[in-house]
Parts: sequence; C-alpha cells; structure tokens
Amino acid sequence: MIIRTATLEDLPILLDFEQKLIEAERPMDPTLKQKEKISYYSIEDYIKSDHTEVVVAEVNNEIAGSGYGQIRDRKDFFIQKQYGYIGFMYVTEEHRGKGISQTVIKYLYDWFKTKNLEEVRLTVYEKNPRAIKAYEKVGFEKHLIEMRISLNN
Repeated sequence: MIIRTATLEDLPILLDFEQKLIEAERPMDPTLKQKEKISYYSIEDYIKSDHTEVVVAEVNNEIAGSGYGQIRDRKDFFIQKQYGYIGFMYVTEEHRGKGISQTVIKYLYDWFKTKNLEEVRLTVYEKNPRAIKAYEKVGFEKHLIEMRISLNN
C-alpha cells in the first residue's frame, strides 16, 4: 500500500468516492437531500490548497481509499490558534478491513505535525459504529455530542 498526495488526475475517482460516501451517509442523516446529487467537499480546491492535504491510498496501482487533512482556525478563546481536521475518509468495499483508513490517518497525523499542530478533530455520524471503531483504533476519543430535533414531526 502506498499513501500519496492526490493530484488533479485523481479527481474523477475522488469525486466518485465522494458520491459513494454521501450514498452511505444519507440513511444516517434525514436532513440531507435524498434524491439529487450533492457535494460535501471542494476536492479540486482542496488539492490546490496549501492548508489542505488530500491523500489517496493505492493498492496494486489502484486507488483504494482517500482522506484529507485540513488546517482550521480556532476561536480566540482556545489555547491553540489552529487545529487539524480530518475528513473525506473513504475506502472501497473490497479493501475495507485492511487498515487503509488507519494508514491514511497516520499519514495525515505526520502532515499535521509538520505544521506544528497539537490537536486533530473529525466528525462522524453516531449511527456509523464501524467508522467510530476505526477512529478509536488510532486514538480518537469522543469529545462533543451534537444533538438535533426535527420540528416538522
């Protein structure tokens, strides 16, 4: 397995990964538009950005996974001025359970360290226990709980 920085040539595959990720998450979030094509990320802009590192995992010269690390500013009341954020974690079905997401995350940890960041965060749906378990394996701990209520019921 090779983890490398994504290029614009990878964009068609990454856009497909994004749609598969959205498809998997739609049942977990009734607030997402269910029928029309939506996009979570500006992947092309992220690839070009200095504050975001988009990476792909290659297995046998095939892109099998993705993720990004992004430097985000914090509000003034926090000790650190910036933190790292991980998103766009996706692994193709045939390569799940092989440690790809953990390897991508560890790669991003190293990238964040070169930027002198001290903390990394991410968000995950509570109804996605497989992802939660994978994040806990690489050291993440639950920190905040976001709650919602629909007023249309």
